[in-house]
Amino acid sequence: MEFPSLPLPPSKRLRGGGDGYVEAKPEDQMEDYDESCMDENDVLEEGVAPSVDAKVSQRWRRPDVEKFDPKLTDVNIQWLDIDMTSGAPLAKNPKEGEKVLGANVGPVPVIRVFGTTDKGHSAALYVHGFTPYALFAAPKEFENRKSIMGFSTTHTRFFQVFVSMPSMIPPLKRIFNEGVRLPGTGSTAPCQPFESNVPFVLRYMIDNKIGGASWLSLPGGSYKIRGESEKKTHCQLEIDISYKEVIARQSEGEWNKIAPLRVLSFDIECQGRKGYFPEAERDPVIQIANVVSIYGQAEPVVKNVFTLKGCLPIVGTQVITSEKEEDLLLKWAAFLKEIDVDIITGYNVQNFDIPYLLDRAEALGKVRGGKNMSPFKLWGRVKGSPAKMKESTFQSAAFGKRNNVDTTIEGRVVFDMLPYMQRNHKLSSYSLNAVCAEFLGQQKEDVHHSIISDLQNGSDEDRHRLAVYCVKDAVLPQQLMDKLSVLINYVEMARVTGVPVSFLISRGQQIKVFSMILRKCQDVKLCVPDLPKGRNTDGVAYEGATVLDPIKKFYTTPISTLDFASLYPSIMQAYNLCYSTLCTPQDIQKLQPEQYVKNPNGTFVSADTKKGILPTILGELLAARKQAKKDMKNAPNEFEKAVQNGRQLALKVSANSVYGFTGAAVGQLPCMPIASSVTNFGRQLLEKTKEFVESNYTKANGYEHDAVVVYGDTDSVMVKFGSDNMKEVFKLSEDAAEKCSNLFPNPVLLEFEKVYYPYLLMNKKRYAGLMWTNLEKPDYMDCKGLETVRRDNCQLVRDVIQTSLNKIIIDRDTKGAIAYVKRQISDLLQNKMDISKLVITKSLNKGAEYALGLGGKKEDYKIKAAHVELAARLKKRDGAAAPQMGDRIPYVIVQGPKGAQTFTKSEDPLYALENNIPIDCAWYLS
Repeated sequence: MEFPSLPLPPSKRLRGGGDGYVEAKPEDQMEDYDESCMDENDVLEEGVAPSVDAKVSQRWRRPDVEKFDPKLTDVNIQWLDIDMTSGAPLAKNPKEGEKVLGANVGPVPVIRVFGTTDKGHSAALYVHGFTPYALFAAPKEFENRKSIMGFSTTHTRFFQVFVSMPSMIPPLKRIFNEGVRLPGTGSTAPCQPFESNVPFVLRYMIDNKIGGASWLSLPGGSYKIRGESEKKTHCQLEIDISYKEVIARQSEGEWNKIAPLRVLSFDIECQGRKGYFPEAERDPVIQIANVVSIYGQAEPVVKNVFTLKGCLPIVGTQVITSEKEEDLLLKWAAFLKEIDVDIITGYNVQNFDIPYLLDRAEALGKVRGGKNMSPFKLWGRVKGSPAKMKESTFQSAAFGKRNNVDTTIEGRVVFDMLPYMQRNHKLSSYSLNAVCAEFLGQQKEDVHHSIISDLQNGSDEDRHRLAVYCVKDAVLPQQLMDKLSVLINYVEMARVTGVPVSFLISRGQQIKVFSMILRKCQDVKLCVPDLPKGRNTDGVAYEGATVLDPIKKFYTTPISTLDFASLYPSIMQAYNLCYSTLCTPQDIQKLQPEQYVKNPNGTFVSADTKKGILPTILGELLAARKQAKKDMKNAPNEFEKAVQNGRQLALKVSANSVYGFTGAAVGQLPCMPIASSVTNFGRQLLEKTKEFVESNYTKANGYEHDAVVVYGDTDSVMVKFGSDNMKEVFKLSEDAAEKCSNLFPNPVLLEFEKVYYPYLLMNKKRYAGLMWTNLEKPDYMDCKGLETVRRDNCQLVRDVIQTSLNKIIIDRDTKGAIAYVKRQISDLLQNKMDISKLVITKSLNKGAEYALGLGGKKEDYKIKAAHVELAARLKKRDGAAAPQMGDRIPYVIVQGPKGAQTFTKSEDPLYALENNIPIDCAWYLS
């Protein structure tokens, strides 16, 4: 099976093809399908799938909807997924008997919202009447607005152009860019577009002040409930309403709650052939395990496993057996429809489980005389619409390059825990086993992939062992999601930034800030221009954060740490740094000196003259975070506490993202004068702090010692006041923080948080110390940038450094540290070291494609790397074990011929152990 993109390793190919594969499309285009394209049969009907027991099926379902009068009853929905479809205009407003706004003929865009009511019922909301539009700069006769770009702008008049469908906006934009003749102007001129690049669903949300994953209220009498014959989805409630009637609830007070959302975590097992990774065209699905949980309930409501052939009972788990693979798959599809979940999760389900199931069903459907498998892929809430897949490639400096399969299951959010862990946690290994050991203290059941086929071909007891293994792999991702508060954190991030949860999963960081800017601009009648990506960045050179040169030493006197609170956001507030406050030389000539602040990278008007959009956003975010932290302390229960903690974290991350948004040269709204001004002012604040501390806390001013700043890094200053008395150091630190803060413009604040005693300063961004936040006892030993926290070092290095630091810093036993290191070296050279301590892990990123034969450029792989060369050898050695881009490769360095280069001596640890290949101890020592 081939795809129109770079080839992937055959052993772990990203599967997606046949009818399930679709090309990527713009976010603001409607879903390209015909609701009647597939004759959907109920997959529970006889002849399509063997019937599942009715009582069992009932236990899977959501609670029944009780009868209510739609004229009198309000409906409250927490929405989670949103898209756009097309349909006929809503003929009449159910409340007023009038035509709704928007087009009255032909297909029109209809916003489709999926969510769960406060009573736990699934709902599909069809919102009518909202019309796509774009803004263009216009003569003065048109609507009065200003561009966000610059303190004084040339365009102060705008006009809106409404179109019938979002797909018409790009050609409309091209027409106006080329030039049009407007009434009353007498000439043809190009018109600059504004906000034409905003996705249609986001435009709807912004204009109607709807937050991501928030609550929507539908007043009684304002909506129409569709009858069963009219319904186009499987949701329990399907509602039509005018966009004017929907009440958007702000996520505060009682509306900060989370609905009883349903989450499915699942895992599949396949019967692969010896030495080959399972291929959907040939290898059957033999088990599918499922765990369904409801937010707010401690225990899962469903735990089951679908097995091919017999299986002994499993305590606490329902076992559903099938004699044919087709029956197994169709029963599972029936199950998916019955449980009607909001979120589908698992571990690597996007890149393996989901594509494999869809491709396997397609392969079975092609067998002559076989069952009709087309109903299997109808996983979504929309009738007749199959799950869709497309390949994508994600690459960044932080995460490297990864090939992915993105799955769209309409009405449900697909959330894969593997990419979440890769994005949010730095670990040596991202295997489910390693991740769960780290965060849950648990591990998978002990079943190696090489014996799965034998277990399947064995007895019911053998398949029971495999089923227990499969169920555990479904349970663990759900437990990870709960443990790390993933659902809560994503819901709160969507609410804070005003974007759908799906945007947070599938799009980068910038859309969050872009959404906040658009919302705030609308409040003050500013418009955001469309800027070409990769445009000139105003010729301003970007400088990174300041690091004061460290005075490298082992300090046996207390070292105080003074930290700037939210430094970059507070700088942007203090100096009013914004697109809307940036001055041109012409602007400066019209202003008084006290009306602006100038730095080498830009000039900005003061907040008294005109407060900027970005400072306003930041002020609101930080104030809301302060309130959320207060509410977290006063939370009546653990669920509410978790919600408020998720909210304050989302507010913190969002505030810190604003600076990065302005500095992204190929972003949606780059502005290097802002980004470089932030770091410039940060540098000034750091240097001013150093100067004040060293010139005021001196013997000449009556202090016992001369204070010295031993190091400074971005938003922290380390000070040696000279005293051995911790109480005195705490007092001096608090005094210095307060006096320095008085020197800075509001809201820049320097805080005293901790003392390191003792403190080992090795280099820039490399230090360790015993941290004290109170006078009674130390908190713990804090390490930054050392081998103890770097995941690309072997465990031996981490252990030796950590133990040595413990002896030096905690035990104050330098001689003991030296003796310990000597013993470790001796054990290493005598081959007494456990091989697990010598394993190094590194990620396959840019350049590895060429070495693995996956394309790429030769110039991207000029220097051969040990882990990349090993990955290439593993691919040749065993296709079933071949790694893919983005994977972290574990390896050890073994002995080789004299003079052999390191990259030729890398080996898989298990292979080296099984084949008694000696370790190159001298290499580890050097």
